[in-house]
Amino acid sequence: MKVIVTGATGMVGKGVLLECLEDERVSEVLSISRRSLELSHPKLRELLHQDFSEFESVADQLHGYAACYACMGVSSAGMKEAEYTRLTYDFTLALAKVVHRLNPAMTFTYVSGQGTSSSESGIMWARVKGKTENDLLQLGFRQAYMFRPGMILPVKGVSPSSKLYRVVIMNLIWLLKLTKWIAPKAVVNSAQIGQAMLGCTLHGYPKNIITPADILQLTQ
Repeated sequence: MKVIVTGATGMVGKGVLLECLEDERVSEVLSISRRSLELSHPKLRELLHQDFSEFESVADQLHGYAACYACMGVSSAGMKEAEYTRLTYDFTLALAKVVHRLNPAMTFTYVSGQGTSSSESGIMWARVKGKTENDLLQLGFRQAYMFRPGMILPVKGVSPSSKLYRVVIMNLIWLLKLTKWIAPKAVVNSAQIGQAMLGCTLHGYPKNIITPADILQLTQ
């Protein structure tokens, strides 16, 4: 099958991309990003696109895909709600609407976060992500999954794109491993997220909201 991955310059997206490239059931991976991944692989095709508020201008390159793994995202730290909504909700829905029109049988997977509010209440980022999830689930995809991974352990050389976050993660890697030992279902790694997405796509899953425990279940 052919899949689309966005956000592959980030930690989660890169982890998902690598799993797709390694999986023999995936024949092609289209990475949509603003800058090149600087990665060469026979399965990999890159689409460099600068304006994530619209995808109609590149719609002719988005036909024939079985799944889209939307892993793009930004931290809400220091950000006003309007701008966070634009980067989180508007960008994701702009992509989802175009790929749904072109590939109605597609599986669409969105990387959200633990604490996201399905009721669209509470703190700003949780409300925005909650609305994003709810509207994606209403678009009519054959399958749609909202991943809320929580704490993520980077593996296979994957690291955060943000320099600050990269320093934090690398300095706290011991804490993530300790948490994993104490509470095994609280931490997943970047490879398991990609494997779980492929599992949902190929075999389905009875839940639309995917928690760390679900991710671990999907990768057993």
